[in-house]
Amino acid sequence: MRPATLWGLFFAGLLTLPAYGVEETTVQLVARDGKFFPAELIVPQGRKIRIEIRNEGKDPVEFESMELRKEKVLAPDSKSVVVIVPQQPGSYKFFDDFHPKTGQGVLVVK
Repeated sequence: MRPATLWGLFFAGLLTLPAYGVEETTVQLVARDGKFFPAELIVPQGRKIRIEIRNEGKDPVEFESMELRKEKVLAPDSKSVVVIVPQQPGSYKFFDDFHPKTGQGVLVVK
């Protein structure tokens, strides 16, 4: 392998380091009847956030956040996980793309 290629691989590997070794916080989010419960998730800054989403409804739901650049579709009676590492404190909106009027929520990073 050429030295330039090795250096490129080395620096690309460094970009993944912030996600490792960072403490993790897990929060629960339930989707039911076109709404999220709780509608507000409060998490600490500087930690990896694991959002465990459970769809207890009879329709599919889509957890989506433009600000967090995350999207996850869940079938009825299923669960999944979204992992994020927010860099800045603030409020990050999320919504259910299948129920946009009622399926609104916010992730608050403090």
